[in-house]
Amino acid sequence: MNIELLSVLGLLLVAVSLFVLNKPRMDVVALLVLVALPLTGVLSTAEVLAGFSDANVILIAALFVIGEGLVRTGIAYRLGDWLVDKAGSSETRLIVLLMLAVAGLGSVMSSTGVVAIFIPVVLGVAARLRISPARLMMPLAFAGLISGMLTLVATPPNLVVHAELRRAGLEGFDFFSFTPIGLAVLVVGLGYMLVARRWLGERAERRDDQIPQMTLFDMADRYRLTERERRLSLKPNSPLINQKLNELELRREYGINVIAVERRQRLRTLLLVATGNTVLEAGDVLLVDIASPSIALLGAYQQLGLEPRAMPNSYFSLHAHELGLAEVALSPESELPGKTIQEIAFRSTHKLNVVGIRRHGQALEGVLVDEKLRASDTLLVTGNWEDIHRLQGRSRDYLVLSLPAEVAEVAPAARKAPYALLCLAVMIGLMVSGVVPNVQAALIACLLMGAFRCIDLESAYKAIHWPTLILIVGMLPFAQALQKTGGVDLAVQALVSSLGDASPHLMLGCLFALTAVIGLFISNTATAVLMAPVAIATAQALDASPLPFAITVALAASAAFMTPISSPVNTLVLGPGQYRFGDFVRVGVPFTILVMLVCVILVPWLFPL
Repeated sequence: MNIELLSVLGLLLVAVSLFVLNKPRMDVVALLVLVALPLTGVLSTAEVLAGFSDANVILIAALFVIGEGLVRTGIAYRLGDWLVDKAGSSETRLIVLLMLAVAGLGSVMSSTGVVAIFIPVVLGVAARLRISPARLMMPLAFAGLISGMLTLVATPPNLVVHAELRRAGLEGFDFFSFTPIGLAVLVVGLGYMLVARRWLGERAERRDDQIPQMTLFDMADRYRLTERERRLSLKPNSPLINQKLNELELRREYGINVIAVERRQRLRTLLLVATGNTVLEAGDVLLVDIASPSIALLGAYQQLGLEPRAMPNSYFSLHAHELGLAEVALSPESELPGKTIQEIAFRSTHKLNVVGIRRHGQALEGVLVDEKLRASDTLLVTGNWEDIHRLQGRSRDYLVLSLPAEVAEVAPAARKAPYALLCLAVMIGLMVSGVVPNVQAALIACLLMGAFRCIDLESAYKAIHWPTLILIVGMLPFAQALQKTGGVDLAVQALVSSLGDASPHLMLGCLFALTAVIGLFISNTATAVLMAPVAIATAQALDASPLPFAITVALAASAAFMTPISSPVNTLVLGPGQYRFGDFVRVGVPFTILVMLVCVILVPWLFPL
């Protein structure tokens, strides 16, 4: 062992120790490595900084942008809405659908981002079903990790190992090379979590001092709006067709307040927030608020050519990304007390609809537009989220007291969702076909998303998780330094000499276990950087195909199930699930062993040695 190898190993040991301590941050440690490695004399400054021009680093950055485009256009949140709708009251169905949805979405965007999106969704569903979030949060995290085993671009370790194969002059992986194994792991994971949820018990209970933010449903229920919601379709012979709402005076004459209109257009349904100038068309479905749930409106429906439609859920929940609610109070300086909503022309001035008034803690009934406001009143208003946020700036007359929890899920480019799906399809098609390199395919998709206004430049730059990129760039030189100083050869000799006569399955199992154990202490990306050259060199020493060894390392790097700090995904659910460190050990270790068995069986079969 030469002095150069000792210096590289010493620096690696220091870096790993700092990763374990998490002081300073991992990206800062990576920058320190970039400064320190040239001082050893093993690599030049240009070689150390070469990672910044690595195609896979650019690819990972582009994938962050693609993922943000899926969030901004509401595709990720709509998937969450679908989950809530389809799960019903079944916990088993919820876990299955949750894991399938997270794994599917995580196969084309950041698993950390996907899990972050689904955490509030899962908390809301858990509250509705009256079950502990602890029974759902770990399946959520495990599905996020399994998603990294489904496609080449699902997680950085896959791309790191793929790049190492290409550097060694080998073919590398296809887009779907991981998919058969990942699907098998997902099936095993589904069955395992349906059993393991019982080990998590009912630990997580809301403390009295944890006051959750109100949801749209909570707000609507507080003002008794849920009792007054109706969904009405226009019959072909309705006299309302081609009429403006402000000319019909439905609120004054019939106690019907039109909040929004569902309008079928081409292959999708548009939601139009109602204004006085909204012209009704044949086929429209009106989302209305009636003056009182006790009013009999059957005669009015017949006269107006309206037909009640089924409404399994509140339309505020169904259209949460476009139709918002906010609770508003009159400011002390307001001159509005004593005036009616009709007199202040609230809807025409602010493009918002007053659908509820609370006075002395009680929700008022009747035709609200004729109710004179009092200084102590609070109003419930509805409309586009953009108009609600604009009202927050009018502090002279109004104070926006509270916004529902769903405000964090608003998709600012919801109408661009079809274009975002098109961009995603183009990227996957180009990657699968191999017409252009993967990095070019991702960059083309990013440019298309910008051209279709699914994402803007500011959001794109913010979407890139720079610490992850810096970590990859900082760790890449270690692989080259270890190869140059003979460290990789030393590790391979030790592995081959101890397991040289073992069966290929045992060899792959040991490689998987070693990678998974290293991944307990440092990030899965850094683990892949270190272990990929070892795996390839081991295969070459055994005169075997490097592909099964390389893919085993990639899969093991994603198998970070054993501790809450082995992956950011696990860390995200630690608080919401109110888990202890031992919960992950108790559930994660057996599952990691199961995943290892699946990989050891399937990898040699799909990628012959």
